[in-house]
Amino acid sequence: MAEQQEAKSIAKYVRIAPRKVRIVADLIRGKDVEDAFAILRFTPKRGAVLLEKVLRSAVANAENNYEMDIDKLYVSSCFVDQGPTLKRIHPRSRGQAFSILKHTSHITVIVKEKN
Repeated sequence: MAEQQEAKSIAKYVRIAPRKVRIVADLIRGKDVEDAFAILRFTPKRGAVLLEKVLRSAVANAENNYEMDIDKLYVSSCFVDQGPTLKRIHPRSRGQAFSILKHTSHITVIVKEKN
């Protein structure tokens, strides 16, 4: 039995917290590509815009690099990993300094062709 081919796309060091993007990533996992685009277009979260960009890249990779039929594609895997945290300082009263953690994400989308 031949192994099913997959195309993937990764966006690294995206300046948004992973927990915020994971909420949106859970919505499109396992869905057809067209359904996933429709869900992302009407999801009012900043992570939806970023995920749509990565999904478009994955679909383009499938079409151009692997000659897959884009009408048969579905999101087989979609996950968000934590990237490096940028540490910033916020000055406070009496010479104190509170730390601010600016989180980054690595967004991965993998699409496969349905049989």
